[in-house]
Amino acid sequence: MILVVNLNASLDKKYELRDLKKGTVMRAASVQNTPGGKGLHVANIVKTMGIDCIATGFLAGHNGAFIEEQLEHYGIRHDFVHLDEGETRCCLACITDDGAQTEILEPGPSVSQEKLDEFLRTYDTYLDTVDGVAASGSLPGNVPLSLYGTMITMAKKKHVPFFLDTSGQALCHGIDSAPYFIKPNEEEIQAYTGRTVTGIDDLKTEIKHFISSGIGVAVVSLGSKGALAGNCNGIYRVQVPVITAVNPVGSGDSFVGGFLAAYSQQLDFPTALTMAAACGTANAMEEETAVVNKDTVYKLMDQIIVQKEI
Repeated sequence: MILVVNLNASLDKKYELRDLKKGTVMRAASVQNTPGGKGLHVANIVKTMGIDCIATGFLAGHNGAFIEEQLEHYGIRHDFVHLDEGETRCCLACITDDGAQTEILEPGPSVSQEKLDEFLRTYDTYLDTVDGVAASGSLPGNVPLSLYGTMITMAKKKHVPFFLDTSGQALCHGIDSAPYFIKPNEEEIQAYTGRTVTGIDDLKTEIKHFISSGIGVAVVSLGSKGALAGNCNGIYRVQVPVITAVNPVGSGDSFVGGFLAAYSQQLDFPTALTMAAACGTANAMEEETAVVNKDTVYKLMDQIIVQKEI
């Protein structure tokens, strides 16, 4: 079983608009409300691919209740710490006819020290029973930036692999604690290392640095051009087929979910990258965020090329 941690969950609202103009009244052609936050996206993919998982983190208010109701509808088990005040945030995505996406992300509720301690006790208990931990997304604004690092250390003490997908200082603190899996982009690598990254060769060098520092798997997305990924056996280039993207939002989370599903099945590294890339690609072909068709995933796996480069 995989424990999926989403500390700053959200109620995601997707508005489809003809155009977006400042200072005017805009009418949406359609509205979609779904449980959001990168961790919940990951959990949905893991569940779709047939792997047992349970989601945890913090929820608050009516939005939190809606999220739990929808997770039950999806068949995703959950065990959240409920905050006494505030509301789980909303994240708005406005998608216009030209394909542009404008996002408005609320900050989320405050977490008291009492509730943070409750979460860490819950988390520590789950570490005795799960095969891996996936933590994705931002941290609530008032918790320590070192929280992911603390969680990674706790997991390593119990020999549980930790998959981290976040950004900013939370990512930097997490990398310092050497989780099993990271997925930074080019800008995040530059911010962490202070070194300029100008192309594929530089990315390969940085991946090798991550692996030598004790990280098990380092993945860098190349968008529609696939990904670069490395482990102790070398660096691999992942090439994906050309598709007509319907909604690419959540494709990175779907990649992580696919990799987790492959990891849970003990598939070899190239096959895990293939399944991950197939999930990321399949997500972009769906209207709803972080949703894949399992049959489509397996069809796409035949079209994805994974080659060892170093």
